[in-house]
Amino acid sequence: MSAPPSLRRSLPLTGRIATASAVLLALGGLVACSSGPDTGAAAEVPGGQAETTESPFDLTSANADDRIRIDPVPEAVALLEESGFEPIQAGKFTVASSAYEPPLSFLAEDDNQTLLGVEPDIAQLVADGLGLELDAENVAWADWPLGVESGKYDSVISNVTVTEERKDLFDFAIHRNDVLAFSVAADSDITSITEAADVAGLKVVVGSGTNQEKILLDWFAENEKAGLEPGEPIYFDDQAAANLALASGRVDVNFGPNPTAAFRAAVSGESKIVGTLNGGFPANAQIGVTTAKDNGLIEAVAAVLNHTIESGEYAEVLERWGLSDEAVEESLINPPGLPRP
Repeated sequence: MSAPPSLRRSLPLTGRIATASAVLLALGGLVACSSGPDTGAAAEVPGGQAETTESPFDLTSANADDRIRIDPVPEAVALLEESGFEPIQAGKFTVASSAYEPPLSFLAEDDNQTLLGVEPDIAQLVADGLGLELDAENVAWADWPLGVESGKYDSVISNVTVTEERKDLFDFAIHRNDVLAFSVAADSDITSITEAADVAGLKVVVGSGTNQEKILLDWFAENEKAGLEPGEPIYFDDQAAANLALASGRVDVNFGPNPTAAFRAAVSGESKIVGTLNGGFPANAQIGVTTAKDNGLIEAVAAVLNHTIESGEYAEVLERWGLSDEAVEESLINPPGLPRP
């Protein structure tokens, strides 16, 4: 591993807030933990500690053979027939998924073609429940909105956060809570981060233009008003360099999406999670299976998800990727989303 680039320091606090606000406005609904690679990661290991360096996950194409499968769900099949919805490919459920990082969606390490992760597993449940064959396609993040809206794909399952802006064009059936995690080095003395005062004076790695950056900058401003040392955001262009900085003590905390944080902690053993927040904090952000608006598909999708929540297969899918703490109790259709910018 090459030496990490120099840490990019932030603007003064007021400038940081203005810059973050401008970026958030420019990106609209795309900022809330809903696009490709992140600058954080974490799945909890028993006791909150990262205790193993041997991966607990099978990252080969054989993993696809172990997916949780179900029989068609009569209620969902009936809803699909009644809706008049016609799959893009007869007999298939065509799903767009961006292969960016485990455990969400990624390519198998032995063939670089097979899509693996919690998102392809959720797609498999939905396809099975609808009585259709899954056709999961690896799609660039920027391409899914037009692809779904134009009818190129039946759905996208790719860490898409529900927002009020997106609901103008798309329907959602939620399948995970959007969770952010605070990760520290495995041997760090930091044991809990739940509020602004807990990050006072700390160097925190965060992704520029993300919702977690906005949360962090708000917390730093709160600390400053309270007479505390606010803390300092640290930005990296390379995740490997950020990981090295955390492990070596050059930074104190990594703040980013929980799924990849949890995965990294479980696999590397070099970090641990000491706190989580909802990705829409202080609002509630959720991740959904996404379809074109009013095409009749979303009701059948929600019926499948709710069936698997009740029967337990949904919990099995999240458990096998270390994401049980992101489970929803019910797949709601078009719940309140993150507010418009």
